[in-house]
Amino acid sequence: MKIAHCVFAALVLCGLSSVPALAQSKQVPPKAAAAAAASTPHANDDCLACHGDPSADRAVSPTVFAASVHGQAGIGCVDCHRDVATAELPHAEKLAPVSCATCHDQPAAQYERSVHAEARRVAPATSVAASCKDCHGTHDIRPASDPESWTYHLNLARTCGACHGNADIIKRGGIRIGNVVQQFQDSIHGRALTRGGLMVAPACTDCHGAHDVRRRTSAESRIFRTNVPATCGKCHEGVEHRYEDGVHGTSVRNGNTFAPVCNNCHTAHQIQRVDIESWKLQVLSECGSCHAESIRTYRDTFHGQVTALGFVRTAACADCHGAHEIFPKNDPRSTISQARIVSTCSKCHPGATPGFVRYDPHADKHNKARNPALYYASRFMSSLLVFVFAFFGVHTALWFARSVRAKKGAGKAAGGGKADKAEPAHEPGAAREADVAHEADAAHEADPAHEADAAHEADAAHEAEKTDE
Repeated sequence: MKIAHCVFAALVLCGLSSVPALAQSKQVPPKAAAAAAASTPHANDDCLACHGDPSADRAVSPTVFAASVHGQAGIGCVDCHRDVATAELPHAEKLAPVSCATCHDQPAAQYERSVHAEARRVAPATSVAASCKDCHGTHDIRPASDPESWTYHLNLARTCGACHGNADIIKRGGIRIGNVVQQFQDSIHGRALTRGGLMVAPACTDCHGAHDVRRRTSAESRIFRTNVPATCGKCHEGVEHRYEDGVHGTSVRNGNTFAPVCNNCHTAHQIQRVDIESWKLQVLSECGSCHAESIRTYRDTFHGQVTALGFVRTAACADCHGAHEIFPKNDPRSTISQARIVSTCSKCHPGATPGFVRYDPHADKHNKARNPALYYASRFMSSLLVFVFAFFGVHTALWFARSVRAKKGAGKAAGGGKADKAEPAHEPGAAREADVAHEADAAHEADPAHEADAAHEADAAHEAEKTDE
């Protein structure tokens, strides 16, 4: 028994004596420990040790970053700046560009098809086209639902305006349309958005898209000509339905490239209220840009003359034809069809009758086939006008010539009278006789037919003088 205990004790002592040697054999070499430490990504605190200093070249506010969407999600600095994740600090001055596509692959794919990405591919070193950070920010990115976010609905006009309202970027980027932000802010949409604070008012992305902004010449663009009604219809759904049923919407669907869409009448960025006088007068020109012949004949009518003077309380295009639900005249739905024309005119002319509506609002004095009576009446009045001006023109010319001759004669007579007055007159009777003689001479020069009468008057004056003596 004692022998067994001695053997067990010896084995325990031998095992304990081997533990230090085993522990020594498991120690990590210093180089391996350093390599393991180098492979561990830097924590945010490591980055903020330098970049958290407000005086640093690329300062990042720890508070701002913590409140950002990335800070709230626990995203670390090196998750975006991967080239310095395990680099020795301080890192190199110039870092690799951040790729947002690492996490946001779908928006990045949409952006690559946009006009912004296209411009950057053409001139990657000098392009001023927007990238992710130009719209979303960098370390201060907030969710789009956050009022502090650059992409918050009410902030979008300001965000897009950083480029599209910047004269230098507009010039360098070759943006032909110019400062659209200023135009937008003065429009009904811009006032409702920026001044009224209405979340339902459209902002830039509602019409152009967010990441997939395309050129308006691209068939995939939301503002491509045939896509405009659907784009506007996202808000103005009822108007879109009426437009699509009308002659203009039907023409667009049938491939007519000249048929108007929303922005042809309302413009794109300068949309105004349709109940103000300036709009009512200006829209006539918009209709006339396609219907040139109709606007020409309209301007010759009472309605056209009144609107040309700046008054809007008279019928314009939309008052008779409608605005969006325009139909051909032979369509029963048309406001100028035979079934509805009386009620249309009655809106301004109460008590209008079928005889009253025979008035032609587009009468053409040059079209003999359409308006023969007006055509011949116009010809007669034009001929009469020419005759009157010609007759009285000749009359005036002859009268003018006679007046010139009479004026010359009167001038000569006045000159002779002054000469006689310069000579001394010793007798009153002699002076009067001389005046009568000069008058006789003047009358003789003006009209020889009165020579005898003038002489007789001179003799009578002479006899009167003798009688007085």
